[in-house]
Amino acid sequence: MTPEKRMRGAQALVQALENEGVDTIFGFPGGVAIPFYDALYDAKKLRHVLVRHEQGAAHAADGYARATGRVGVCTATSGPGATNLTTGIANAYLDSIPMVAITWQVRSDLIGTDAFQEADVTGITLPIVKHSYLVKNAADLPQVLHEAVYIASTGRPGPVVIDVPVDTALGEVEYSTPGKIDLPGYKPTMQPHIKQIKAAAKLINEAERPVLYIGGGAIASGAAAQILQLAELRRLPVATTFMGLGSFPETHELSMGMLGMHGTVTANYALHECDLIIAIGARFDDRVTGKLSAFAPHAKVIHADIDPAEVGKNIVPLVPIVGDAKSVAAGLVKELDGLEWSPERSAEWLARIADRKETYPMHYEDPADGSLAPQFVIEEIDRLTNHDAVVCTDVGQHQMWTTQYYTFTKPRQWISSGGLGTMGFGLPAAIGAKVARPEATVVNICGDGGFQMTMQEMATAVNYDVPVVTCILNNKYLGMVRQWQD
Repeated sequence: MTPEKRMRGAQALVQALENEGVDTIFGFPGGVAIPFYDALYDAKKLRHVLVRHEQGAAHAADGYARATGRVGVCTATSGPGATNLTTGIANAYLDSIPMVAITWQVRSDLIGTDAFQEADVTGITLPIVKHSYLVKNAADLPQVLHEAVYIASTGRPGPVVIDVPVDTALGEVEYSTPGKIDLPGYKPTMQPHIKQIKAAAKLINEAERPVLYIGGGAIASGAAAQILQLAELRRLPVATTFMGLGSFPETHELSMGMLGMHGTVTANYALHECDLIIAIGARFDDRVTGKLSAFAPHAKVIHADIDPAEVGKNIVPLVPIVGDAKSVAAGLVKELDGLEWSPERSAEWLARIADRKETYPMHYEDPADGSLAPQFVIEEIDRLTNHDAVVCTDVGQHQMWTTQYYTFTKPRQWISSGGLGTMGFGLPAAIGAKVARPEATVVNICGDGGFQMTMQEMATAVNYDVPVVTCILNNKYLGMVRQWQD
């Protein structure tokens, strides 16, 4: 470590953020957050974006992270400020998004006394974070921040909370540039075991009706190129999850589109009829499997995931593989490349899939009253942006129509709330994505219900000149809820 100079805890935190390469923080101030906001005046590389509600800060940091792969950072004051972040933290947790949420807390000596605007933030967020800190010593702040960024962004990504009492922010610290982060109890397995890779490659080589089932882990690990190589090497038809959209180009002949409850006929029939599932970076979510006992009844399963807790949780695989999706796909390519294989083995299977794609395309009927079909609107957005926009959505019918009628061709194009299904996510996430990637066309496709939950963030977009395109599909209902009721 290299000592630099003595400073306040809040200043050290700003310094640590800048040293981690963080260029943007989304937040909303409050009483005990003032020392941090004072420190921001002297920040040279860190931009603060003032949102209009703390939930917007968390979703904007989430959108920033999804659009770039870098850690998104948000901040809020104690009590209600921090609790307003929790929806966004939970959203990031369920979708495995790297985020650091810095919350400010009442003085250390007042914690536990029900002081004004006190809330047990680490307790409240315990089930929805990868890790959390309550920092009572100013000297610990820089190291904690560096650890938090490391934990959030490595292994299976996720949100980390740092709760800072105001006296910690005001305390003096001698800031030092940290060395390599070494956390003895935290060693994610990145490289898969070669024995498991060999076993998986053998099954792939022998399969007649294989399906490559790709989830959000492929996006998180940057595995798109390796997935494409693997699919083309053994002519594997590819189905992606909601979170995996963009990991494999939907313009490719081997793409079957999204599978599951709102997926394509082709992908769902293929999963039901296949003799081998190669699941990479996916978790066999209930929206994909439906009734577990009836899911893929003829298939052997290879399940690769960086989180060992996910492997075998819902479906017991014949070959479990713990490792990073990029390393797994690359390992399979290397192993398969040395094995003899005949394309004739799966020719009949691919012909059946091609026939299904032609027979059962996505389709819709134009409304009888002459209004625009929402699917048509999304197709037009797809055409006008040439499949190249960063597409954010809120949650509901419009979200599912976007998965079906927008053509995703590359990673980090698709930004939407998957696991939590958070209405109000779309607009602030789009702002975060556009701040992160100002050169990109960012389109927010939104329902009238979800838009009203965070529409105050339009002021943020105007204030900072963040030109996101918002398309509201207004049916005057909570469309998904009404559809289920009907």
